[in-house]
Amino acid sequence: MNKPSVDKRQQILEAAETVIAESGFHGLSMQKVAKQASVAAGTIYCYFSDKEHLLAEVRLNVTQRIADAVQAGIEGDEPLKDRYRIMWLNTWNLALSNKNALSNQVQYDSLPCNTDIEIRAQERQKFHQVHKLFEDGKAQGLFKPIANEVLSGLTFEACVALARKHAWGFYQLDDDAIEAAINASWDAVINH
Repeated sequence: MNKPSVDKRQQILEAAETVIAESGFHGLSMQKVAKQASVAAGTIYCYFSDKEHLLAEVRLNVTQRIADAVQAGIEGDEPLKDRYRIMWLNTWNLALSNKNALSNQVQYDSLPCNTDIEIRAQERQKFHQVHKLFEDGKAQGLFKPIANEVLSGLTFEACVALARKHAWGFYQLDDDAIEAAINASWDAVINH
């Protein structure tokens, strides 16, 4: 009996994401979401207390999909460089295959709920393998002792920027250039 509720909730989340992609955050209304989800507007309030709650849940839903893709194939006990390379390539492939997912994440980062400590903690938890990679690297003295967000910016966020420019045709990276980029970003965060 819970499955239809979960499906309806997911249907509303997906509809909200579609409306945001088409109209932006300012164009989001409960009526548009209801129409996109093929539900009555009042039905949305059975699952979400208000528009801000819906936005926060959409953001967490998108974050979960990105985290799952980035961390695919990682158990957490592989050698650090192997884990790093897998996550870097996963990030690269996600950025190439779904240009909007990572671009939309930037939009979600600017939402007011971004300042909600609980939401930020939930997002960090979704990237537990990335966090573990950086913590393991620092514990072993391999990575520079800087904040994980900075390590991520020097590595995986740089990967996204490269992938976007590659996808948009600013330049083309072949397999050798991709390997060189992986090694260069690795080199940026390890102690020398």
